[in-house]
Amino acid sequence: LSQPAKELLAEKGYDPVLGARPLRRTIQREIEDTLSEKILFGELRPGHIVVVDTEGEGETKTFTFRGEEKSALPDVPPIEQAAGGAGPNLSKDA
Repeated sequence: LSQPAKELLAEKGYDPVLGARPLRRTIQREIEDTLSEKILFGELRPGHIVVVDTEGEGETKTFTFRGEEKSALPDVPPIEQAAGGAGPNLSKDA
């Protein structure tokens, strides 16, 4: 999510009486439902990283979705795992 998308989600998901309680419903309606449709209709493909942004101004501001190839993202080194299957030891004593 871009910063403008986060701000729009916060704006649409906040109610003065209920606070942020409607946020979950807003995320489902504005992000999850639209994202599902774009995947179903082939607008987003397997392996794409989805970037959610906004376009428009004021009341006409809406979310936009675009798929980017994984290669466009920076490489992240893998996390090493111990032989026993435990995750990395992140304590300072190790």
